[in-house]
This record gives sequence, structure tokens and C-alpha cells, in this order.
Amino acid sequence: MARISLDCPNSLPGIPLSVLSVPMENKYKCQQCLQVLRKPVQAQCGHRFCVHCFKQLTSSGPKPCEACRQEEIYEEPISILNSSEAFPDNAAGREIASLPARCLNQGCNWTGSIKEYEAQHEGRCEFERILCEGCQTLILLTEKDRHDERECEARTLNCKYCKMTFNFKEIKAHDEICLKFPMQCKDCGKKKIPREKFNDHVKSCAKSKSTCPFSEVGCKSMVGANGKLCDHEVNYTMEHLRLLLPLVLSATRAQSEGSGAGEWQEDSGVGLYRDPNEGAGPTTSVQSVDLEKKVSLNRFDVNALENIVCVLNREVERSSVTMEAFAHQHRLDQEKIENLSNKVRQLERTLTMRDLQLSETEQLVRELQFCTYDGIFVWKISDFSRRRQDAVAGRAPAMFSPAFYSSKYGYKMCLRLYLNGDGTGRGTHLSLFFVVMRGRCDALLKWPFSQKVTLMLLDQNNREHIIDAFRPDVSSSSFQRPISEMNIASGCPLFCPLAKLAGKSPYLRDDTIFIKAIVDLTGL
Repeated sequence: MARISLDCPNSLPGIPLSVLSVPMENKYKCQQCLQVLRKPVQAQCGHRFCVHCFKQLTSSGPKPCEACRQEEIYEEPISILNSSEAFPDNAAGREIASLPARCLNQGCNWTGSIKEYEAQHEGRCEFERILCEGCQTLILLTEKDRHDERECEARTLNCKYCKMTFNFKEIKAHDEICLKFPMQCKDCGKKKIPREKFNDHVKSCAKSKSTCPFSEVGCKSMVGANGKLCDHEVNYTMEHLRLLLPLVLSATRAQSEGSGAGEWQEDSGVGLYRDPNEGAGPTTSVQSVDLEKKVSLNRFDVNALENIVCVLNREVERSSVTMEAFAHQHRLDQEKIENLSNKVRQLERTLTMRDLQLSETEQLVRELQFCTYDGIFVWKISDFSRRRQDAVAGRAPAMFSPAFYSSKYGYKMCLRLYLNGDGTGRGTHLSLFFVVMRGRCDALLKWPFSQKVTLMLLDQNNREHIIDAFRPDVSSSSFQRPISEMNIASGCPLFCPLAKLAGKSPYLRDDTIFIKAIVDLTGL
């Protein structure tokens, strides 16, 4: 049997039973989803499944067929669902494709075959309703774009004033704090003043007026901005005191009368006691009059306090909304800052990796620029005087040449030069050494290294080169297979007297010398 392709993209479960215009036969039903078979496959036991349902059943390995168990004809291994033992049931698929179908969506009168329904109508019906992912509302498929742009309460908008991004639900709270939100001055009528500049406008507005702080006690003046309030308070001090005087006198009189009515008297023998006549006859009428005065006096204070409380309540409510908006905006800002911080850290790590790769690439380019693969290497050393001074001062006593090879897959080698000498040649000679390095193909080479090495300081007049040659001591560790980056250098500590580089030396021209190394490749 042919193996079912489990890589079928966008596979769906069965077709709903109500799509059929005729009663469904049991042979067209998927044994898993119990719907009309979609791309049917037949298992070894004979039961049919949608390819989507069969893939889910066997995704973690072979499974027993539950339909066989319900029919009580379970038989191993036939009743084991296995993708390698099932095949596409094309005959059933053709029969199902010809069955009459109708659209399920309310208001749609489409009819046709199952094949036409799958190919032309399913998922394209203009009456189909889908669930909005943002607000979880059922909408018509044809209205999805309009809903996403204009109606969805979870849609994302950009503030048309400050261009900040937020959800539609937050638009009112955002308008309360948007610094670019246009406001209108009630005094001069100027419009489209950004909130961030509104306070400055109020302070400078020539028509801005407000009530006097003493309006509660009867001052009817309207005071403008730009310091006019201070001028008003200074110029109308006497009028304000006259307005306050009756109120102060009434309050003082009420307080004195109230305290006198309930005055305590002291007697040395009895202690503290009330006047036995208080609350009787004429006194009661006097207290009634005083009480009426107090009530009338307090009404004014109560009304003033009620007005103040109303104003404060409005301010508290506005402040609460503003605080909530600021808190939400703060959370959004914190999330953005955290996301940006993560991106910065990721970019820093990426940049570090790029710098490391670039450094390695530059090193490789430098090596390849001077690298040779024939055992012959010419080393050009510029700025000889400066480098020699560094060697004498001990800042850089030795120099390593770029690596070179005996062949592309051969020995890797380099030279080591002491411009002020080393060992027995310190201060009197150039010391030149040969170094065997660890290479990529050392396992394929013959060890110890035994090739003849010739070292030369080139005469730039091509007359008399300084030459020294040696054959490696195969018992020396310098010529064994390297176990570190490079072996111990071996060569000529008395390679060239420094005196030969003094004056107009043919070996030193334009502050540059040339050193040549030749490795004999005989026998390789």
C-alpha cells in the first residue's frame, strides 16, 4: 500500500454534515470527526478517515482503531492505525465530490456539488461570519477589512495629534493627557492651542479674566491676567475688608453668645454645676432668636463650602482620570523601553560577534596576503630604525613573520627575528630563527621535520647575500609535530653582525631590509 503524504499543507477536518442536500450514507463519514470525509484515506482495517484527522491520530505513532473496538471486530495488527499501512481512497473521494451541497450561511442561496463547494465557495461566501481576533465579535467575512479599520474596539490607532500608538478603547484617556491635543481659550476664543502650550497662553492672553478670590463675600470684580489680580487685591484692600467685617462680627457675636448660654459656674462646696434657671421662660426665647441667627449665618458658609466641595470633586475626578491615563501611558512606555533595551542588547551581542568575525577575517586576509605555498618566503621589514630602537629598549625584542607553507597541505612555518640579537648575539648581531607551526594537515605529514632550511639577508644590490643554512636536528623538540601553536624556535643567533647594517649598507635601503627563507622540498 502507498504511504500517505503527511506533508499536506492547510489540511482541514471533515465537511459539516449540514452542507449535504441529501441524507449522508455512513460510508462517507469520517470515523474520527464524524463529518463528511475530506480527502479520504482508508486504513488497513477498512475504516475511512479525513487525511487531517488521520494525521492527528497517528502523529505520535500507531494507534488502535476505536471504530473497530466499537464494532467488536478488533483484530491486531489489522486494527492498528499506521500511516505506512493506509492509502488515499480516491474512489470514495470521487463519490463524495459529486454529492449535492448547499451553503450553511444564513442569507446565502448557493447550491452545487461538494467539489464545487470546496473549490469555489468554502471560505469565500460573502455571508460567512468569522470571529474577530481583536474584539472577539462575529462579523461578515466581506466586512472584515472595514471592521478592522473602523469598528473593532481593539484596533490600533495613531493619535492624529502626537502620532502615538494606542488601542481604540484608550482614545478618551489619551485625549486627557495628549500634549498636542488642541484646546480653545474661552476668553479670547483662539482655537487649536496645544495642551503643552495652553498654560503659557492663559498667562499671556490679554482677554483672560477670572473672578476675584473675595467673590464669596460679595466682590463682583472680574480680574484679568498678567499680574492684574495682584493689582486688584492691593487697590481694593479696604473694600475687601468692609465686605469681611459683617461676617467676622456676626461670627464673633455668635461665638460669644453661644459660649455664654452654656456657661459653667463654680461653687467651692458643690463643685461644677449648671445654672438651675437655664432653659426656662425668657431665656428659651432668647436662645431661639440666637439659634435663628446662627442658622441664617451658617447657611451662607454652607453654600460657600458646597460650591467649593463641588469644584474640588470635579478637580478630583479630572485628576483621577488623568492619573489613570498617565499610569497606562507609563506602562506602555515601560514596555517599549524594555523591548528597546532587549533589542539594544541583542544588537550589541550581534555587533560583538560581527567585530570578532571581522577581526578573524582581517587576520586571515593578512596571512593570505603574504602566504606562499612553495617553501620560499621573502619577508620585507620596513621602519627598521624604529623597530630596532623598540628592540634595544626592550619594548618589542622579537618579531614574527607571517606564516608560509611547504605546499598547500604541507608544513606550516614562520621566521622569528631579534633586531638587537638574542643569547650570544645580543647587542652585536641580528638573530634569525626558524619556527615550525601547527598546521591543518599535520596528521598527514612526515615527522620529525627534516628538510634543509636556508636563511638569507638579501643584498639589495644583488651582489653578496648573507646566507646561513642548517639541517634540522631530528631529536630536537623544535622539529617534532607541534602540540601547541608553534614549536621552540631554532636557528642562528649570530646570523648577521649589526655593523654590516650601519652607514650606507647595501642590506639596508630606505629603512627597509629583506629576509628570505628557502625550505628544501626534496623528498616531500
